[in-house]
Formats: sequence, structure tokens, C-alpha cells
Amino acid sequence: MTTNATTNADLLKGALMSGLINAIINGIINWFQVRGKTELYLTVDAITNTAHTVLGGAVMLATSLAAILTLISYFTLKSDYKPPFYPKALLLTLRNAFFAFGVMVTFSIIIQRTAGSVLVSPLTAVIIVGIVAGVVAATVDYMTKTELLS
Repeated sequence: MTTNATTNADLLKGALMSGLINAIINGIINWFQVRGKTELYLTVDAITNTAHTVLGGAVMLATSLAAILTLISYFTLKSDYKPPFYPKALLLTLRNAFFAFGVMVTFSIIIQRTAGSVLVSPLTAVIIVGIVAGVVAATVDYMTKTELLS
């Protein structure tokens, strides 16, 4: 194992690359979902609604992406220091999913309460979803690998 500073720098570099790749992939996937629409709601001025919103979809994307990427990070990590899956990695998966869910819901509610109903173009929606996916992917990758190697 290399020094702690080198390991953290390598983990950060890998996490940023993972974030960039996930931002591009999820942005492209979202483009196929929203193309052809003229406007989409970023938020709607009501906690309960039937309209699909960009941030509402981003909450579910962040939560599922956090769980999936935690599992991928665990199973692809090659280290003599990797703990057994149960209970460490399983609890880490749940923690990351709840963390992503909580942060995104909080962020979405703050925007909804301060801005109300906001309409955005499909391109703006794609960029927002890509940013959310990139930040979640980079954060989860770094948190998972740092925790597993500690």
C-alpha cells in the first residue's frame, strides 16, 4: 500500500473521473427522456403533486446511483484490507443511499420553497441531471473507497 497522501490523491482522481463519466452517461440517458418537450418543471410550488419534475427525478437518480455505485466500488476494489461484505459494505450502501436521498430532498425543498414553480428547457434539465449524477458518483466513490480502506 502506498502512503496515505498518495492513496487519497489517487482515490480523489479516480472519484473525479467516475463523476465525469457518470455525468456524461446520465446526461445522455436523460436527454432521450426529455427530448421533444418544450419545457419541464424544475420544481412545482407544492410538496405533493402529480407533475414530473427535474429535481424529483434527480432525487431518485441520486439515491439509486449511490446504492449501485457503492456496490460496484466494493466489488471492484482490489485490496488485502477490504472488509467482508456483511455487515460493513451492506451498511455502507444503505448509508450512502440515505445520504444522497437526504441531501437531494433537502436541496430540492429549499429550491421549491424559495423559487416556487420553475420551468426549464430540456437542455437545462439534462445539464442539471448530469451535474447531480456527477457529484453523487464522485462523492460516493470517494466516500466508499476511503471507508473501505480505512
